[in-house]
Amino acid sequence: MSEHRISCEAALLTGSWERAAEEALAWARHPEASGPRDPRPHFVLNVVQLINGQFAEAWTSHALSLQESDDIARVKVWIEGLVAGHADQAALHLVMGLFLSQSGQSEESMQSYRTAAKLAPQSAYPHYFLAQIHERANHVEMAIKEYREAVRLDPAYAQARTNLGVAYQEQGRLEMAIPQYREVIKLNPNDAVAHANLACALAEQGKLQAALLEYQEALRLNPRDAEVHFALGGLYENRNRPDLAMKEFREAVEANPDLAPAHSALGWMLFDRGHREEAMECFNHALRADPQNARAYLGVAKCYASRGKVQLAIENYTKAIKYEQDPQKKNDIMNKLYKEGGTWDT
Repeated sequence: MSEHRISCEAALLTGSWERAAEEALAWARHPEASGPRDPRPHFVLNVVQLINGQFAEAWTSHALSLQESDDIARVKVWIEGLVAGHADQAALHLVMGLFLSQSGQSEESMQSYRTAAKLAPQSAYPHYFLAQIHERANHVEMAIKEYREAVRLDPAYAQARTNLGVAYQEQGRLEMAIPQYREVIKLNPNDAVAHANLACALAEQGKLQAALLEYQEALRLNPRDAEVHFALGGLYENRNRPDLAMKEFREAVEANPDLAPAHSALGWMLFDRGHREEAMECFNHALRADPQNARAYLGVAKCYASRGKVQLAIENYTKAIKYEQDPQKKNDIMNKLYKEGGTWDT
């Protein structure tokens, strides 16, 4: 057994996460034996990255440790051995929970997180990760309960506050979500996502000027965030500022050419200005990115209708009806189809 593996395991036992990551890196660089890549040090990195909220890095480590069945089996045997030998160590039960939740065993992971919480009642981490399992199962109230406990135990736990805010917002409880986003910004003033989350919630509250300022700050911190450009464009459109809206929609599709809603929104603005050919290009871009984009099909239908190509218009109205999820919007499209063709077939 290598010195780095021994040191890594010792760090995991005590929940010394940064030390565990350092030893895991050294372990990965100096494997115990030649042969296939050892997934275990990469799994340790994955664990520490998830704990630290480094999700992009955690995804990379996941691919090196929990993607292949042989890797999963090897990590499983190793973690089970550690837990069996040190059943009183909360950190190892947390690690086991993270292994189970990422290897298709979410239900089983819940017991590991509960055991970790019982053994380390002062730790916020088991509650945070247990809340994520509840979210996956669409048990929102249970997720909120666990996120709240994580925040109570560690008021500076920014990611737990963020997730708590998002859970509240998804329930329409904006008055509860907004304070969480504001606290995250106090903790991390340069967190672009926190400013964007706050902007979205303020916009839903109808506080458009405050939302505008938060979106602008989010873009100052991360100018290439396509989703925020798109959201800001929608806000400008609602405030009857079409030039600014179009600018933001163009920025959005430049930052992410596959962002179908932005292509569709830009297409509609161009259509309303009489730029039908450019609008059609935007709608087609949207459909290449998302072949089920109802608004883009509706735009294509309007373009064909404006050219007098009724049959093609009807075909695209029919597709828009097929893919539209909102009952009221579906009914509006059917009314447009009736005007264009006098009949429809859903």
